[in-house]
Amino acid sequence: MSASLDSGPPRPPQTTVRHRLAELRGPASVPRPLDARAVAALAANPGCRRRALLDGAGVDKTALAAKLGSPSGYGQSQFAIARGNAFEAKVKADGGRELLRLLGVEEPAEVDLPDLAAAGPQGRAARTALALREATGAGRWALLDHPMLAVEVAGAPVYLEPDVVVVHPDGRWTVVEIKSFPMIDGAADPAKVGAAARQAAVYVLALGRVAAVTEDATVSHSVLLVCPKDFSNLPTAAAVDVRKQLSVTRRQVERLTRLDEIVAALPEDVSFDVAECSPERLAASVEAVPHAYAPECLAACELAFHCRARARAAGVVEALGRSVRGELGGLTTIGEVLAAARRESGEDAQGAQDGESGGSGDDPAVAALRRARELRAEALGCR
Repeated sequence: MSASLDSGPPRPPQTTVRHRLAELRGPASVPRPLDARAVAALAANPGCRRRALLDGAGVDKTALAAKLGSPSGYGQSQFAIARGNAFEAKVKADGGRELLRLLGVEEPAEVDLPDLAAAGPQGRAARTALALREATGAGRWALLDHPMLAVEVAGAPVYLEPDVVVVHPDGRWTVVEIKSFPMIDGAADPAKVGAAARQAAVYVLALGRVAAVTEDATVSHSVLLVCPKDFSNLPTAAAVDVRKQLSVTRRQVERLTRLDEIVAALPEDVSFDVAECSPERLAASVEAVPHAYAPECLAACELAFHCRARARAAGVVEALGRSVRGELGGLTTIGEVLAAARRESGEDAQGAQDGESGGSGDDPAVAALRRARELRAEALGCR
């Protein structure tokens, strides 16, 4: 029998998908490359086809959100970017002397600094892989400044650029993340450390692909987080174990829907060309792609305000958070939740006649909501 009988509809060739993604972005628009922060955010919400498509097509989501009337509040300020660049330059100055001090290497002359220059991201990724293989067999320390790594996300290659990768004399590879937030008394803001760990886990995942085809190479699950010490500009460092973040990232990246499947389901008139399309057409195009909004998106996506407004207008429970959504079972809208909490068992029939669907009284979520309403009424003295 033909293999096509049990494999579903054939996928379009990758050249056709890339051409369609370029059309969606707009012929005059320069594609926005994905970085590790975006991959980590995408992996944290793998059910959002909207973000997977927009990121895969390289759409400028900041400009798109502004034209939709929901300007983004996401992103770093220019001051924070400049401060981070200045601190990174200090850490890497003089052949990386400060970084080497944090690694316990006293003599910079004993460290190799391979040249990673090459044409284009593919060339740089190949040059990085070669430099890693050469350094692993040399039995010396090596610092790779801004190497280029590659990982596949939703069926498309993504090129990533960590701050530093260190090759130890024993063949271990360690990712170094340089951040400008302070480490006070040996501890930093847990939320910022968590975000840095999720970002570093993406680098470790990509680095593992190179290590898998390199003899005697192993990738450390502990990344070196370098931050300013206390209230000074003196670098200090701490090892951060990212095994949990790596496991989650690997699993979520593998779950991401392939771009060819998303593209194949799009109507022909969908376009995200910010320069040419009207706000009305852009809004219709955005709504043609399913999304998975959650409050966590506000700290990770440029379209979060737009998606939040649509989620609130539709009254879906996802707008209340993933944990709340998980507790509510079959209740999918806020209207259904309020109806279930409002109605006592004797009112179910009348509610059904009125067109409300508040769920069955046998549903544990419904029973919990009604009990919560009773307790609230008792607390407020309203019974």
